[in-house]
Amino acid sequence: MTKRGSHDRPSRKPSRRRLQGKGPTPKAEERTHHPAYRRAQQAQARRSARARRDRQTTPRFEAISGRNTVVEALRAKVPIEEIYIGQRLEVDERVREIVAVATKADIPVHEVTKTDLDGFSHDTNHQGVVARIHPYEYYKAADLLGAKTPLILALDGITDPHNLGAALRAASAFGADGVVIPARRSASVNATAWKVSAGAAARVRVARVTNLVRTLEEYKKQGLFVVGLDGDAPDTVGDFPVAKEPLVVVLGSEDAGLSRLVRETCDMLVSIPIASEMESLNASVALGVTLYELARTRGKVKT
Repeated sequence: MTKRGSHDRPSRKPSRRRLQGKGPTPKAEERTHHPAYRRAQQAQARRSARARRDRQTTPRFEAISGRNTVVEALRAKVPIEEIYIGQRLEVDERVREIVAVATKADIPVHEVTKTDLDGFSHDTNHQGVVARIHPYEYYKAADLLGAKTPLILALDGITDPHNLGAALRAASAFGADGVVIPARRSASVNATAWKVSAGAAARVRVARVTNLVRTLEEYKKQGLFVVGLDGDAPDTVGDFPVAKEPLVVVLGSEDAGLSRLVRETCDMLVSIPIASEMESLNASVALGVTLYELARTRGKVKT
């Protein structure tokens, strides 16, 4: 009997499992032994490190930057929590003053890297110095009603923090009981407003409201008269009859003045007479004149 050779063996049918295959081929960056996988992992690690660094260097507080700006903020007694100075910073007279004033006021001073300073200042020209202040803690509108005959200032559309700071300074100078600002389309009590107010932001209560018209209506229910400043109004600040009553004085934006709904909410409108029809007053100047006249009428200032 002859042996059967290997070529004479009966062929075996391929199994169903073999016929089904192994599915679609994974992408190169998903295959652990492929160079593209290592590159993808390295790129992800870089993105994670960048996000982690951004979280560390981007503050949740407001920052003011620049040597002159920080010096002026310290002089104006802006409530600075900490000061950050760059490592190996070239020290000049301003830096010496910053460190001296901060040390005297028990404000911590830290040396940090340029990367940290860039993050704290959001990449503005910090000149190696950044100071941080916590966000202003606003009052409620009802908190401004403590006085017997309150005088409240409401700002409608004032978006420049310089004007807000000037308004706070005027409110403090002439005895206003508080300032109301809208939460939207309005300047906030930030570092600029603090600096311009020359410390008045620490003495005047500021309430931020979601709806200025609704707040004015609530004040009217509490017995306050709402008076809007309007350059075209026939009545003037020197002779309107409710000057000694509980008041809310509303100042509009420099560009558009009072908004329509706020204007319609006012009980009356008054203007400031000026010598020349060709001239107009800055919003903060107009406010200062008005508050002075009210303080004079109420006997709060010497004449």
